[in-house]
Amino acid sequence: MDLLADHWLEALGWSGSALLVFSLMQQRVLRFRVLNLSAGLALLIFNALIQVWPMVGLNAATSAINIWFLVRLLGQRHDDHAFEVIEVGAADTYLQHVLRTHKSDIVRFQPDFDCRPDPAQDHVFLILRGDETVGVVVVRRVGVVAHVRLDYVTRRYRDFTPGEFVWRRSDVLCALGFRQVRTAPQTLGAYYDHLGFRREGDVHVLDLDPAECAERSAS
Repeated sequence: MDLLADHWLEALGWSGSALLVFSLMQQRVLRFRVLNLSAGLALLIFNALIQVWPMVGLNAATSAINIWFLVRLLGQRHDDHAFEVIEVGAADTYLQHVLRTHKSDIVRFQPDFDCRPDPAQDHVFLILRGDETVGVVVVRRVGVVAHVRLDYVTRRYRDFTPGEFVWRRSDVLCALGFRQVRTAPQTLGAYYDHLGFRREGDVHVLDLDPAECAERSAS
C-alpha cells in the first residue's frame, strides 16, 4: 500500500513539473495563467505531502499571483476600457507592418485574405490594449453593408474576443453609415453567436441600430 502511495505521489510531482514546463511554452496569456496555476497547485500539494515547506510557500505565492492575474484578465475580457478601436487607412505603414508580421498566421485562419486591403473599398480597424495591437478587422463596403474580410486576433489574446469591440461595443461602424455586418463563410464560429449575430445560410449577419449606436456614443 505504501509502495502504491509512493508511486502516486511521484506521479503527482512529475505531472506538476511537466505541466509547469508546458505552461511556459504557451503564447496565449490566459491559457498560460490557467496552466501555470494548475501546475502550481499540483506542486503545492506534492510538496506539502513530502513536507518541503519552502517549496510549499513558493507554490502558494505563485498560485496566488496567477489567481490575481486571472481575475483581472477575466474581468477585462469584455471591458470597454480595456480595449480601444482605432480606424486606420488601408495603406497605413504600421498596418502593413502588422499584416506582414502575422501574415502566416492570418493565412492559416483566413486563406482567402491576401493581406492587401483596398484603400478604395475597405475600412480597417486596429484593436489595441494599451499600446499593444491585439487584433485587426477589415470590412468591405457594399452600400450600407460591411462585409467582413478579416477578423484577426493575435496569438497572445486568442482566448479573448477583442473583435467584439468593433461589432458591439463601438459606434465606429454606425458613424461610417453601415447598417449591417455580414461575415464571410470562412470566418464562421461560435464567437459571432454570442454577439447578437444571426445565421443566414453559411454566414452570420448583424443588424446595426443607429439609435443604439448613438446611445453608446453618448454614454
